[in-house]
Amino acid sequence: MISLVLLVLLFCNSGGVVTSLNDEGSTLLLFKQSIYADPEGCLSNWNSTDETPCSWSGVTCREQRVVSISIPKKKLHGILPPSLGSLSDLRHVNLRSNRLFGSLPLELFQVRGLQSLVLYGNSLSGSLPDEVGKLRYLQTLDLSENSFNGSIPSSILQCKRLRTLDLRQNNFTGTLPNGFGSSLVSLEKLDLSFNGFNGSIPVDIGNLSSLQGTVDLSHNSFSGSIPASLGNLPEKVYIDLSYNNLSGSIPQSGALMNRGPTAFIGNPGLCGPPLKDPCSGSDTASSSPSSYPFLPNNYPSQNPDDASRKGGKSRGLSRSTVIAIIVGDLIGICLVGLLFSYCYSSVCKDEDENGNKGSKGKKDCLCFRKEESENLSENVEQYDLVPLDSQVAFDLDDLLKASAFVLGKSGIGIVYKVVLDDGPTLAVRRLGEGGSQRFKEFQTEVEAIGKLRHPNIVTLRAYYWSVDEKLLVYDYIPNGSLATALHGKPGILSFTPLSWSARLRIMKGVAKGLVYLHEFSPKKYVHGDLKPNNILLGQNMEPRISAFGLGRLANIAIGSSPLPSNHMVPASSEQKPPERQHRSTSSDIATIVSWASMGSYYQAPEVLKVVKPSQKWDVYSFGVILLEMITGRFPIIQVDPSSEMNIVHWIHLCIEEKKPLSDVLDPYLSVETDKEEDEIVGTLKIAIACVHGSPEKRPTMRHVSEALERLAVATE
Repeated sequence: MISLVLLVLLFCNSGGVVTSLNDEGSTLLLFKQSIYADPEGCLSNWNSTDETPCSWSGVTCREQRVVSISIPKKKLHGILPPSLGSLSDLRHVNLRSNRLFGSLPLELFQVRGLQSLVLYGNSLSGSLPDEVGKLRYLQTLDLSENSFNGSIPSSILQCKRLRTLDLRQNNFTGTLPNGFGSSLVSLEKLDLSFNGFNGSIPVDIGNLSSLQGTVDLSHNSFSGSIPASLGNLPEKVYIDLSYNNLSGSIPQSGALMNRGPTAFIGNPGLCGPPLKDPCSGSDTASSSPSSYPFLPNNYPSQNPDDASRKGGKSRGLSRSTVIAIIVGDLIGICLVGLLFSYCYSSVCKDEDENGNKGSKGKKDCLCFRKEESENLSENVEQYDLVPLDSQVAFDLDDLLKASAFVLGKSGIGIVYKVVLDDGPTLAVRRLGEGGSQRFKEFQTEVEAIGKLRHPNIVTLRAYYWSVDEKLLVYDYIPNGSLATALHGKPGILSFTPLSWSARLRIMKGVAKGLVYLHEFSPKKYVHGDLKPNNILLGQNMEPRISAFGLGRLANIAIGSSPLPSNHMVPASSEQKPPERQHRSTSSDIATIVSWASMGSYYQAPEVLKVVKPSQKWDVYSFGVILLEMITGRFPIIQVDPSSEMNIVHWIHLCIEEKKPLSDVLDPYLSVETDKEEDEIVGTLKIAIACVHGSPEKRPTMRHVSEALERLAVATE
């Protein structure tokens, strides 16, 4: 009898082990079975031998009930099973950026307490079912970047708590439900771009007073006029209506004012400011240009060539105005890609606020810790601004709304001065479009550059990548380039030359920056394009080396063939301005316009013969700059009307002919003491050593820097 009792007890215990997994665990195992491929093995610890699924990767429980399933970016290939609808306490589903396909199971919409459904970046299809209206507690619905079709069911208006509605890049069609703006008054983020929505924009859309960031209705088929109620939206909201079939005049009120043309282009029937198509019978001449912050010609011309050519009374559009209009068009077109790509902040914040905390939470999400932290490198794939510094407190939307001034344009893109509201002043360089297959390469390069920190190197603060747009965000350096400080601004006769002491301080600072790049940076870089135009001057005229790695990034951005990763090759098709014999003549000053394109004259002679970049290239370029600082001449010198020579050959000729120092020295340099003369002669000797024809015989930048420091001490 005793043995029989023991057998019964053992049987019961063993049976308990076999049937220990609770119902919710069994439901999740059905989900696992619907996943045909799990290449990263993130469902490997979903085992039937556990009592509950609460310790499984990506699963969060509260009081032993499943409240969250969060498995983003794990390449899961499969379907969403109807069994998920039996998880009655489920609040959050985040399966973004996987390889899920098929339609949304109707049973999922039976989970009445669901608060967030994030499925973007999959291959899901079918329609959004009417049952979505049953989710009265839904706050986030993100189905973007899938293949959903059909129209938005009117039942969605029952989701009164909806804060984020992101349906971009699908195949949705039809009109927006009547009452869209009056019902979804809690909406903070709205993105319907790149679909096939048609009909009129709801007249009550202006009731969405909680909206933030960018309201993106672009790249659809909306027709009719722009409802004036859109102007009732918060003024900080950016409204993108580009590339639809809208017509009529653009209302000039509230949030629709102070917008550039980017928000409205691609609608042939639209007219009025800020577009250049005036409405018939309307007076657009009174519109203030300063109301259009993204149109470059609304600001004082930053192009010195324009300034030098103005004068007198002109008829029609001046040449500078035409150029500005063209630049404005280009900026508008390129910024469209940037605007529609902008991705809003992660919905995972809601999940964290709903109990996904504590040591148990860390264990639950061990497999996904990298993704859930939304690290900087991952963000760029979602077309976000990627900060490279913990002090960055602005985002892409702040950049788009800020005042922008064109600082310059080159073959490597346009540079803007961007003044943020209640924030720092930045320099933003646009690299253009293309290179969609080389994101990882771009990411590696730009994040390595972003780690460089030195007082004599311009800091890269953030970057942005999309197929259509690449941006680099730097600190703004207020006193322009060394080229301007040394030669003056084209078109402006007044000029305050740099003193010798200021020049020597600048040269010592540049040398220190190059020593850091060559010896203390992670990869011991070569700049490869050092010239006065790439040396900026700070508040106290301290030098900051800029454009480091820019050529490499530009080649990746436009999809060109790879270049050595630590070197930027300047453009070879450059024009040479005539030599300016006397700085005081206005005609000579005007020739400086093309001076910025003279980068090839700073290159070492072996650059075109050697593939592997060398730090001695930078030494040579630095030597040419030293000669330019001493002589005040450009790197190419017009000897007579029919011949020219570079500054290196010219200085050697002067030495051979034993010309006095006064014939070589910049006329603007007033040498008042023997100390200064000794410093100049010593600096000239250092420069000649730097520009030696043989790379092996040039000093290192460390030796150059030490020699400049000793020079200053020796002459004291």
